[in-house]
Amino acid sequence: MRSFPRLTGLVAASHSPFHQDGSLNLDVISAQAEGLLSNDVTCAFVCGTTGESTSLTLNERLAITQRWAEVTRKSSLDVIAHVGANCLQDAIDLAAAAGKAGVQGCAALAPSYFKPATIEDLTEFLIPIAAAAPEIPFYFYDIPTMTNVTLPMVRFLEYAGPRIPNLAGLKYTNGDAIQMQECLRLQEGRFEILHGFDETLLSGLALGARGAVGSSYNFAAPIYHRVIAAFERGDFETARREQAESVRLIRLLCRFGYLSAAKVVMELLGVPVGPSRSPLRPLNHDERASLESALHAENFWEQIQPERLLASRSA
Repeated sequence: MRSFPRLTGLVAASHSPFHQDGSLNLDVISAQAEGLLSNDVTCAFVCGTTGESTSLTLNERLAITQRWAEVTRKSSLDVIAHVGANCLQDAIDLAAAAGKAGVQGCAALAPSYFKPATIEDLTEFLIPIAAAAPEIPFYFYDIPTMTNVTLPMVRFLEYAGPRIPNLAGLKYTNGDAIQMQECLRLQEGRFEILHGFDETLLSGLALGARGAVGSSYNFAAPIYHRVIAAFERGDFETARREQAESVRLIRLLCRFGYLSAAKVVMELLGVPVGPSRSPLRPLNHDERASLESALHAENFWEQIQPERLLASRSA
């Protein structure tokens, strides 16, 4: 097994940017990267669920990964490219391109139409994907709520570890906290387990996770930095209060349709990532106005400003 530097802190599951007509808008990616850097986000996870990967063509995914690699090349921001697909050859091609582009890692979820029935089947599917970019870490993206593939991850790591030399660990978007703890402790912490639920970051930290992937880290990183800072100084009351605020914010966005609402928030922050693609429905004019009003009325707008991040550092 190869050894790679471990991710720590917040990894933003980034939006794929579109023009209003739904076509790809690569020019916005530089602004996305600048926004993440200004909020001390350590890495961008591109073309994943938040990036609407299943609504993108193969060429669009290749172009997005290439552009992220270009705009971050001389910065401290890392990039993980999600390369998973139902078509194995597409996933292999995406992984090979990610490796050549110079990103810092790649990840793949399980195929979700014809599904792997066993750990062995899943591993055999992933082996050639990881092997297409052998010099960078590979993460299995476990998200059973979307793929309906519910295989035991401890056994997966045990079985796949010797067979996938660059297997670094999991992007663990799975609500089973008991299994997460077992994965973190497996083989004396051999594998990196990236916590995948924004709303329970604090519990992930308590179990031992040191890196977390989430969509709301794109626009609400200051809240989560305050969670982490309070946790690290042992101020658990503040950590719980800040975590509760993140839950309130996400529930607000869910009232409008989470992903489409999150893209509106990005636009309000000066990063116009455009609408969501069908079958997701973009917010109409009245909904956008209602969302913006609610962000101010419920005190969220102030909480997600970079100035609050500065305050958390000095606390």
